[in-house]
Amino acid sequence: MPSQKPRVRRVPVAVPETGAHEQPWYRSIRFSGFSLLMLAIIVLFVVVLAPSLRTLVQQQEQIAQQQREVAAQKADVTQKKQDVARWDDPAYIEAQARDRLLYVYPGEESYLVMGAEKAKGSDRARTDSGSPVSSTVQTPEVDWVQAMLSSVLQSGLTDKTTEELVAPDVSGTGDPTGAATSDTK
Repeated sequence: MPSQKPRVRRVPVAVPETGAHEQPWYRSIRFSGFSLLMLAIIVLFVVVLAPSLRTLVQQQEQIAQQQREVAAQKADVTQKKQDVARWDDPAYIEAQARDRLLYVYPGEESYLVMGAEKAKGSDRARTDSGSPVSSTVQTPEVDWVQAMLSSVLQSGLTDKTTEELVAPDVSGTGDPTGAATSDTK
């Protein structure tokens, strides 16, 4: 038997041009088992370390904040030590007593000028309610304890509404402040 060779038919094939249909770069990447293993290890490394890195950054921020607070407190302690050292000086104590408490030595006269900036013209100093400040010392004509007690008793034992009640006169002027003007029985 003659040896038969398989019949092979040869067909001409055109080779595509290399510049016309270029494949993207990621198509040329071939994954082997080793590269897949390395990729899995890197992903696992990121997943495991990401929370730890976030915690590390937060702790570093807390440490920096606490160091700033410590520095501020050290500066405050230094200032307070300087204040304490200043109070050990008798001349400083004397100056503070004269300025703050208006102390004077026996035989000295102290003058306290009130409202010196408004003394020009007819502008007299005024209270918060708008009445002028008197230049003489006055004794109040109303017993505030009795006025408060009567106010409490009247408001507790009356059937009047809050608009009908009149506030007691504690100013000494005879005109109740904040009182209802419709009914003054």
